[in-house]
Amino acid sequence: MVRQQARRVIARRPHHALLAVPVVLVLAITLADLLLPNDVHLGPLLVAAPTITASFAGALLTAGVGVLALLCQALIGANEGSLDNQGTQSQLIAVAVVTVFVVVFRVLRDRDQRRLIQVRSVAATAQRALLRPLPARVGTLELASVYTAAAAEARIGGDLYGLARTGHSTVIIIGDARGKGLPAVSDAATLLGAFREAARRGPTLPDLAADLDESLRASLDIDDTHPEPAETFVTALLLEFPDDAPTCIMVNCGHPPPLLAHGGAITSLDADHYALPLGLGTLGNGAARAETFAFHPGDVLLLYTDGVIEARDRSGAFYPLAERAAKAPHDTPGALVAHLNDDLTRYTRRRLGDDAAMIAIQRHS
Repeated sequence: MVRQQARRVIARRPHHALLAVPVVLVLAITLADLLLPNDVHLGPLLVAAPTITASFAGALLTAGVGVLALLCQALIGANEGSLDNQGTQSQLIAVAVVTVFVVVFRVLRDRDQRRLIQVRSVAATAQRALLRPLPARVGTLELASVYTAAAAEARIGGDLYGLARTGHSTVIIIGDARGKGLPAVSDAATLLGAFREAARRGPTLPDLAADLDESLRASLDIDDTHPEPAETFVTALLLEFPDDAPTCIMVNCGHPPPLLAHGGAITSLDADHYALPLGLGTLGNGAARAETFAFHPGDVLLLYTDGVIEARDRSGAFYPLAERAAKAPHDTPGALVAHLNDDLTRYTRRRLGDDAAMIAIQRHS
């Protein structure tokens, strides 16, 4: 499947207008040289045709244009009666050599492009397995999420989120593994696996945080390949939404606070107590504490990772998420995250310095 997709992309035919450019160029140069006096030589310009073709077309088409240029160069030489001339032969050799070089270049480029497409497809599959799509509706909640990796070529990073149902409530985690690349992906996968296993047993959020911290540290203890196990941690936000109460219970493990849209106003749900990021539990003084906030029907809660608020524009200014969220549509979670994601893309000109994830949650009665 991946190889077939790569071949389809590589073999995609260029626009007819582009195909006409090198052909028209060859014919125009040939015709002009034939009509102009013999002391005017335009034949050397024919080497440009296969070079131009290689910039947008495949190896076969590039070779075809090169052969056409070579034949036209021979036609010019025959018309001038100079095929035996050393200068004409040098021009023929030059066209042939340039054509060979650009065809080889195009073959190598197409091969690398196929490999890149395969890597991207594998990465996208891995991300779908790691970050399973959140359901659009669960219990009394409506949800929408968006994720953008800083390493655009890989399309995968260290931000994470997940959801679990425990009796008559919904538990959600959003987190950010330190760093980027494969080590961050590994830490995110470890934590999400532990979350899915522990959350289904229905522990309190402080107990769940303790279980996740222990699981992450245990994983690092047996992982000899991790580059910086002593400096590895994951900031995380754990939230529980009871089905029968207009509240939200939260444990914040060093993560940016969520934003609450209520009555047209945006409020930051800052915790009175922040626990240490997961993986650093042995350095703390006491267990995580759960805090309860009002979360009424119609309210929208926006969760995000620091890749969003630390994104910069060309001047170096951070993305003002709360300000932009206040102006965004709050009708549905999908509309909110779509608007903010597009706005963030424009703000940064598609140049994120870190992975970025957002989840919008709306309570219904």
